[in-house]
Amino acid sequence: MLVTVRGAADISHSVSVAGQSAGGDSVTGVSGPRRRTDPELGRAALARALGADPPASAARADLRDATRYLLEELAARTPGRTVEVRVPPFGAVQCVEGPRHTRGTPPNVVETDAETWLGLATGRLGWAAGVASGAVRASGERADLSDFLPIT
Repeated sequence: MLVTVRGAADISHSVSVAGQSAGGDSVTGVSGPRRRTDPELGRAALARALGADPPASAARADLRDATRYLLEELAARTPGRTVEVRVPPFGAVQCVEGPRHTRGTPPNVVETDAETWLGLATGRLGWAAGVASGAVRASGERADLSDFLPIT
């Protein structure tokens, strides 16, 4: 199993079952993706971002860290490479078991902004409402994440 976690300004990090990253660095867990965001710091950033009124007014660093934390949680809970979830400019993950793509644009893509992603991942916004409003753009047969959300 190979899970990729990407940040907008960073190189992709891949973790294999053998416990080595693509660059040869050891990782602490072999069952999930290498975390770029410490879960404790991610949860704290999420609390601050959700406490802002409106959430879009949260500090950019908190939006970034909360978004990456929740993307990493999604990838850890639903491993696979069938769907790519993008939240520009903060990150993207591949998740959901099934046929995987290896080149070019993946056939199943979900893209949204950070505020909408926080709403989806925490249950403050339902999947159907996000898609209907146009805030969530989902393409592909497997791009429906309603079975995997909310995360928290």
